[in-house]
Amino acid sequence: MKPTIFASGAAFLILLLGCNSNKGEQPLENPYTIESEMAKDPVKRGEYLVSSNGCHDCHTPKKFTDKGMELDLTRALSGHPAGEVLAPYDLKTAQSYILFTMGLTSATGPWGTSFSANLTPDATGLGGWTEDQFLVAIKQGLYKGIEGSRPLLPPMPWQQIRNFTDEDLKAIFAYLQSLPPVKNVVPDPIPPAG
Repeated sequence: MKPTIFASGAAFLILLLGCNSNKGEQPLENPYTIESEMAKDPVKRGEYLVSSNGCHDCHTPKKFTDKGMELDLTRALSGHPAGEVLAPYDLKTAQSYILFTMGLTSATGPWGTSFSANLTPDATGLGGWTEDQFLVAIKQGLYKGIEGSRPLLPPMPWQQIRNFTDEDLKAIFAYLQSLPPVKNVVPDPIPPAG
């Protein structure tokens, strides 16, 4: 009787495996492998990293539509709009809270007011930057990636972004350099009152 149970179990197992085989199907490609297109193309990799890590939240102006607030992709990653006027605010409140503009491109807090940078390859953005400057800006938190310059201001999360590999940061820079240039002179930061 034991051989019959064994034979029945073996037949069931063979049938089960036969039904679940991927006859002629290719396995799905892991997007994080070296063989993937994203890994081979730094611009695609950079686009993925920029899109998945919140860069558009602050660096892309917004527009209001019948669906609510949306990214204005005609000005993608161009930073705080040059002509946008800040609403009046209470200086005491700005010492206790962070105040964002409606489009999230400007933030006011104890450090003063900071404006999100133009990341497009226009001369008013990253147009004259080198890859090395970009790495210094992100890894050391220095304005324009210049040694001895002021620190990048909040809410720019450079302390987290600097943890990307150099390869990922170079991919981000390659993607940013591939964007259409958008002329937009972002205002200088406003120091805190007093």
